[in-house]
Amino acid sequence: MDVRMNQGHLLLAVTLIVCNSQLLVVANSWWSLAMNPIQRPEMYIIGAQPLCSQLTGLSQGQRKLCQLYQDHMVYIGEGAKTGIKECQYQFRQRRWNCSTVDNTSVFGRVMQIGSRETAFTYSISAAGVVNAVSRACREGELSTCGCSRAARPKDLPRDWLWGGCGDNVNYGYRFAREFVDAREREKNYPRGSAEHARTLMNLQNNEAGRMAVYNLANVACKCHGVSGSCSLKTCWLQLADFRRVGEFLKEKYDSAAAMRISRRGKLELVNNRFNPPTSEDLVYIDPSPDYCLRNETTGSLGTQGRLCNKTSEGMDGCELMCCGRGYDQFKTYKHERCHCKFHWCCYVKCKRCTSLVDQFVCK
Repeated sequence: MDVRMNQGHLLLAVTLIVCNSQLLVVANSWWSLAMNPIQRPEMYIIGAQPLCSQLTGLSQGQRKLCQLYQDHMVYIGEGAKTGIKECQYQFRQRRWNCSTVDNTSVFGRVMQIGSRETAFTYSISAAGVVNAVSRACREGELSTCGCSRAARPKDLPRDWLWGGCGDNVNYGYRFAREFVDAREREKNYPRGSAEHARTLMNLQNNEAGRMAVYNLANVACKCHGVSGSCSLKTCWLQLADFRRVGEFLKEKYDSAAAMRISRRGKLELVNNRFNPPTSEDLVYIDPSPDYCLRNETTGSLGTQGRLCNKTSEGMDGCELMCCGRGYDQFKTYKHERCHCKFHWCCYVKCKRCTSLVDQFVCK
């Protein structure tokens, strides 16, 4: 009897340890830098706790990088926040809308699933870091980088000057790769295991996000000359608007490749009829939940209470968004600018109009 009780207690203890370790995996994420304001190193008073020891969610390797590049941490946080906001914009009309659930795990247990949505989240977050660090270099905010040193494009007209102060995309890419990938590279799962497959998936999607920012950066030019004659142009490398990055990665999400781990410990296509993914493509290893109902196990928040479009047949339509459960209708007041007029010189004056509109909410 005592032996059975001891075995039962041991089994319970192991179960609790496993559950707590799973929760710890969820809780530990550098994404939390987006949710908690980071003070600049120079703002710390004498005797205060060091910056890097205060930041939660960093892996051992990321904490070492923090100690070496403390002035970068503010921009990593800004990059993560930019990525999260863009994720929420791109998925605003989907069942899963990139909701944040708390300031520590940020997205919650849903990120434990190696789904398309997880793939997009990793990629857009990595892209956000490249974007923020590249811009901070150009603005002189970081001690280890400055303006872009990118080579002059071969197709730039000979009489145009290549200079100015461009966004340092090369540095942003390299630093984001070191910092974001550090967590994945310090894991040591058995080759060919499910955990190893997830690590490879994360690394692939991180790289796809970084490559999106790198490849979408373009040449910007400014005219010089008498009365704007544009007889001379100065050109430099400039980041693309981050909305373009989000739209590009959303297209990659729609065409993401289903993968599995091979016996050799590498990711391979589930369906060999498709072309293998490049470094710019997103990959996933698990099917997505339907996100219709709240589910504590998967982390799905469900769609109850979400607004839907009664007339749309797309994902934002009430039929798909509400998963066939139906919807409630109510009226609400909508405020918007109207009757705008241009006044010389130089401003626009608008009136504020109010209208009563119908809205629909999932049951």
